[in-house]
Amino acid sequence: MPVPDVSVVVIVYNDADRLPTAIQSVLDQTLRDVEVVIVDDCSTDRSFEVAQRFAAEHPGRVRAIQLPENSGAVGEPRNVGIEHAQGRYVMFLDSDDVLELNACRNMLEAAEKSGSDIVSGLCVRLHKDTRNQKRDEWYAWLYSTTRTVESVTELPDLFVWDTLSTNKCYRREFLIEHNLRFPKGIFYEDLIFIAAAYLSARRITLIPNQVYFWHQYQRAAVKSVSNRRHEMANYAHRLEIHRRIDALLAERGLDDIKLAKDVKFLKHDLVLYLRDLPFRDDAYRREFAELSREYLASIAPEAYERVQPIQAICAYLLQQGDWDHLIPAVDTLINRAKVSSPLTERDGRIYWCDGHFDDVFGREVLDVTDVGYHEKPVNQLFLRNQLTGFRSSGRSVALTGQITNPLGVIPPDATLKGELEFSARRRSLQSFHFPVRVLRHEGDTVHWEAAADLTAKLRPLGIVDTIWDVRLRLDVDGVRTTTRLTVADTELSGGLPVRPRLTRMVADHVEPHASAKGHLAFRLVSEGRNAERVQELITRGVQGKPGTLAKTGYRKAKALRQKVVSGDNKLRAYHEVFSRLPVKKRTVVFESHLGKQYSDSPRALYEEMRRQGLDFEAIWSYAGSPEGFPRDATLVKRWSLPYLKALAQAEFWVDNQSYPLKLTKRPETTYLQTWHGSALKNMGFDMPSLKAQTREQQAEQQRSLDRFDRFLIRSEHDVHTLAKAFRLKEKTLLRVGYPRNDALVHARQRETELGRRERGPLAAELGIPEDRTVLLYAPTFRKAGGRHGRFELPFDVERFADQFGDRFVLLVRSHYLNHVVLPPTVAGRVIDVSARHDVTPLLELADGLVTDYSSVMFDYALLDRPLVFFTYDYDEYVHEGRGTYFDLLEHAPGPVVRTEDDFHKAIKSFESQALDYTKSRQEFIAKFGEYDRGDAAKSIVDQFFAQWSR
Repeated sequence: MPVPDVSVVVIVYNDADRLPTAIQSVLDQTLRDVEVVIVDDCSTDRSFEVAQRFAAEHPGRVRAIQLPENSGAVGEPRNVGIEHAQGRYVMFLDSDDVLELNACRNMLEAAEKSGSDIVSGLCVRLHKDTRNQKRDEWYAWLYSTTRTVESVTELPDLFVWDTLSTNKCYRREFLIEHNLRFPKGIFYEDLIFIAAAYLSARRITLIPNQVYFWHQYQRAAVKSVSNRRHEMANYAHRLEIHRRIDALLAERGLDDIKLAKDVKFLKHDLVLYLRDLPFRDDAYRREFAELSREYLASIAPEAYERVQPIQAICAYLLQQGDWDHLIPAVDTLINRAKVSSPLTERDGRIYWCDGHFDDVFGREVLDVTDVGYHEKPVNQLFLRNQLTGFRSSGRSVALTGQITNPLGVIPPDATLKGELEFSARRRSLQSFHFPVRVLRHEGDTVHWEAAADLTAKLRPLGIVDTIWDVRLRLDVDGVRTTTRLTVADTELSGGLPVRPRLTRMVADHVEPHASAKGHLAFRLVSEGRNAERVQELITRGVQGKPGTLAKTGYRKAKALRQKVVSGDNKLRAYHEVFSRLPVKKRTVVFESHLGKQYSDSPRALYEEMRRQGLDFEAIWSYAGSPEGFPRDATLVKRWSLPYLKALAQAEFWVDNQSYPLKLTKRPETTYLQTWHGSALKNMGFDMPSLKAQTREQQAEQQRSLDRFDRFLIRSEHDVHTLAKAFRLKEKTLLRVGYPRNDALVHARQRETELGRRERGPLAAELGIPEDRTVLLYAPTFRKAGGRHGRFELPFDVERFADQFGDRFVLLVRSHYLNHVVLPPTVAGRVIDVSARHDVTPLLELADGLVTDYSSVMFDYALLDRPLVFFTYDYDEYVHEGRGTYFDLLEHAPGPVVRTEDDFHKAIKSFESQALDYTKSRQEFIAKFGEYDRGDAAKSIVDQFFAQWSR
């Protein structure tokens, strides 16, 4: 009898209804030489009968085996399947899942071509009881392309993250040779089996094809292992499996993979169970902590540094048994933006909670200074609001709670007002409000009390608004913050009568419950005699033809709305609708840094036009919040339909970077490109990344650049670099300088005429003492963030403040695409000014500039003040990055330093630099700022807008 190419082991237990679909997915494979080995784990339903029927109908292709007694897990049935498999390769399939049509063919071909022991493909998880069968691809980044590794040590992420056994094809001789079997009678057997297989394999191939569809049923009568986390044995089994895997890694000395696995345990495995802790009783929590403590002790301390702060904090507090701080921390784990602890400041650092300061490791884990909580005002904080009392009586519900007050962000003398809001979870439906009667400041918390007569005031529609969420909106001295009510241990009981607007047959009460994220909510229920019958009729109507038609219509309308505002349709609206409207004369659309700021040359040009009293319609683009943009202009959100309509009808576009690349500019529109700085770094088609693009991609890029009608030039250096890199024609170049630099030129002129500096009001606004020298640190953009995705300063800012804080104030201005967090210890001595829209006033204020490769160097040089270049990553940036147009070491008009100690030496000699580098600065200005004469904005207005005078 010929040997099959592939044996697919299908395991089943009490799943007679779904088993045929799984088997058929194997029989339908495009690879014909496939056998099905069905192993029944002593089912008590018809599962084995179904298996025998398929075996009878497909002799030679299907075999059915039944275990004499139930094994209690999936490991033993798979082992039996391996023993009975006759194919050259073996795959596993669960009875409630299916194989992709070409799975066996694709995996066999990859195995034969590469000679691999294991071939792994993409698993797709389908949530079968969701409305649209939500799907997610299982760690898809691993399967972006076909690749073969000689050892799993070449790809640790595969070992750590893809722990499934079912999306893989194994050479049978490989399984036999290494005696690879699943452990018996224990959950999570996949993890140890695949770990041993990975470590034993001489070669592993990954293919980008979908091979396995994993069906999940959240509302199944019998829960899968992954949906039974409330059972303590579930957690105990997971920990035991992890111990066994750790032992395998220790035997082989694979410390790097062990560390990566520890990271995954902290950020994934442990989190799955921590999220449920607020809903578990004390007995469960004690046993959970006891089981966790020993295993957490085996986790490498370095793993805590590689996960999110709140994940590390929860793991540490769990190991310490600190429940008072752990349960609130889990609230933040579930609701990442929430601040659920009062926080504490010690030695200039911010810690998650008080205590554990005698533990060096604990201090490191609990240090949340870099998260930046201390920098946020109350309206930017999502504060924990612990429900402490719930009492329903007759028609109303009485609620009490405590709002966390981190670092005293709510002052003791603040005027407090509050209201409870009950709102339907579905968008665009109604909401009802009730006053908060008592608000009392209690130090680390704000106590509140409220009563809501739900029977009298809450009037749901019924059916469509069955869930009602509760929020407390708190006003602190007129500034509002919104909180959700965390239930935690507070007992909820008692329904309240309500009167739905449609009919009381639908529902006549609301009952409280905790939402999936632990917040107080109410659901509509019916407590009448015919409640079950009515609900059955409603369900039948909703799921029947009328309901289906109604829901289909609603979904189509929703889909149409989403389609209309999709990117492709917005482009169509711009080109096919808005661009056919007439151009509106005297209309200018301004944009700076992709709408992120009201700043730079577009701002300077706009303000010059306002100063001259020109008659025109100004439209400013913003991304995010419109705060800080001019009130005397029309504001449109970037990429919105009003934004596209404005661009299509504008007579002028003015920006410093680029309007969306795929928008075609109309011939009647004039595009003034002010650009955002002279170039040190290679730009445009001088960049290696653009040179590597296809002709079609380069052509598309060129079309976007060809939209520029005028491109501002501040020196001939720009002509030889930017203009050449963008392939701009000579007639496009406008040699007038940058409007943003007019203020700097005028400041230098005033300083020369008066013989002294004039600081202006900004210093006082920032709280800078008159006797302090002001330094501005303005680095260029960095892709690599720090531990929490932030730009980390290349020097110890606390050391800088301690050493120089009595003489200097350091202003820190990160690139607009980066952000930085400063510790509270440096307050007043180091100030973060990154949120300010325009850098020009900061340049004008600063007595000296510290930068690296930022184009701000060319602007600041116009002031003829000292510059320091802190290029700590010079070799990497210049030689391994995209390259530069000139050698900064040769042309820098100030000292170039690479270490923190040399940086400090440069600051100590700051005063002498003004004289030492005078000649270098003058040469720098002459070379890179020859057209910055202080009249750029006026010159442009005279050329293009003078006729708009009133």
